[in-house]
Amino acid sequence: MEINEKHNNPNSHKRLRGDALISWSDLPLDLLNLVFKRLSFPDFERAKSVCWSWLSSSRQAVPKSSIPWLDLFPVDNNESSSCTLFNPEETDKLYKTQDLGLEFAKSVCMATFGSWFLMQDPRQNLYIVNIFTHERINLPPVESQLGRIKIERTVDDWFRFASNGLVYKYKVMRIRSPVFWIDEKTKDYIVLCGLLRLCVVYSRKGDTSWKQIPEFLDCRDMFYKDHKLYLLTFSSWFKIFEFSGAIPQLTFNSGVIGEGFHLTQGVVVATKLVVTVTGQVLKVEKFWIRGSSTVSFRVFKIVSSGLLTKQQVVSSIGDETLLFDQGITVLANDNDGFIRDSIYFSLSETDIFVFHLKTQKTEPLHRFDRSSVQFSGARWFLPTFTQN
Repeated sequence: MEINEKHNNPNSHKRLRGDALISWSDLPLDLLNLVFKRLSFPDFERAKSVCWSWLSSSRQAVPKSSIPWLDLFPVDNNESSSCTLFNPEETDKLYKTQDLGLEFAKSVCMATFGSWFLMQDPRQNLYIVNIFTHERINLPPVESQLGRIKIERTVDDWFRFASNGLVYKYKVMRIRSPVFWIDEKTKDYIVLCGLLRLCVVYSRKGDTSWKQIPEFLDCRDMFYKDHKLYLLTFSSWFKIFEFSGAIPQLTFNSGVIGEGFHLTQGVVVATKLVVTVTGQVLKVEKFWIRGSSTVSFRVFKIVSSGLLTKQQVVSSIGDETLLFDQGITVLANDNDGFIRDSIYFSLSETDIFVFHLKTQKTEPLHRFDRSSVQFSGARWFLPTFTQN
């Protein structure tokens, strides 16, 4: 993304101090670093264009922690290979990325981590790409599997699954709850996802094939943080796998009991397992209220004690905001454009709403100007900043 603001006045980067004309480029490096660290991403990029001295100084600084942005994908992939970006701190502006290529335009975004996007191409293979730097990492073909479930791609581009003597054939490789993590410096990464309701697979840097976690997992949703995979099954089992070693280890396995399992006033349409900024494990249900077109949410705290795991209804998530579609929470304050103790979610590919947990009310987030471009989807992501 490019943000350039040039000055027409050759002395616009100077100011008077006493009788001397002092250049902004002469500011001490330590002072410039203090300034850069307090800037948001757009202001950081603008400051870099002031002069060569500021550009050089910016390479030694990183802007303040960012808030999530929305990436809006074009509806006509043949006309545009770039994305439109929305920053909640600047509700009157939209930014556009550089051209990301035809294959990106024809791919589908499955998940995000920082400025990296997990994409699925038209042949249903996966890759991760940085939308700012254009760095790309191709993942092994989806049919390359090491595990008890055998998968192969047929000549007509379908997928054949063989498990326990049974054979299934599918036209689409249905991927469930994809999550990933990547180190910005070393480019070490891990990508995990469920395949149908048969298995959970993962691929790390250096792998030439996908590996299967060696047990049957009917994955409802999962979350990856600090080398741990938190997983919730359709049969209400809560599991934790440790991924710090060469082979994942099951470190916790318990059925979930407690309040709120039977929902009489609506139908659950999506469930997310979330680990908050403060480390609390939440189960969040999105449901339609019966007899209406209204969406609501239930939030449960997952509490584990020994071999017993309970879910308890909670009415607040405090100073955090939940991005439901991405399954993450972020800290919110009055100045960053996000509303604390609320849930941001989509009802369609382009309409984003906010559900307030305190009032149980819903309101639209933003009505984007669609006069110049039609959007086919929206993804929250947390911009990350690296200096070369």
